[in-house]
Amino acid sequence: MSTAPVGEKLLERLCTNQLLADAACDSDAICVRVKRMSAQTCIKPKANRKARKRCIKERYRHRSVIERFFGALKRFLRIATRYDKEAANFAGFLWLASVLTKPF
Repeated sequence: MSTAPVGEKLLERLCTNQLLADAACDSDAICVRVKRMSAQTCIKPKANRKARKRCIKERYRHRSVIERFFGALKRFLRIATRYDKEAANFAGFLWLASVLTKPF
């Protein structure tokens, strides 16, 4: 988690019973912390992990929907480059872009 300090704050706000993440987040520290929150992890194991953890493929497939959604949002140049200086303006356009982005 040291490579992503923002991730610590996101884990503190976790209000769900499941965490979907890619192999970059596959660490024992993250898994332990999420389990302490009574949530399940579905993290694709790293290739060099000695003790392989199971990840239910059906659940992990949902992660691609989220990835595609954020990819679609980044097509809006105003979001990708953060033109808006005010947080309220940025959030407003983010909501608008979310509505304009067709569901997958």
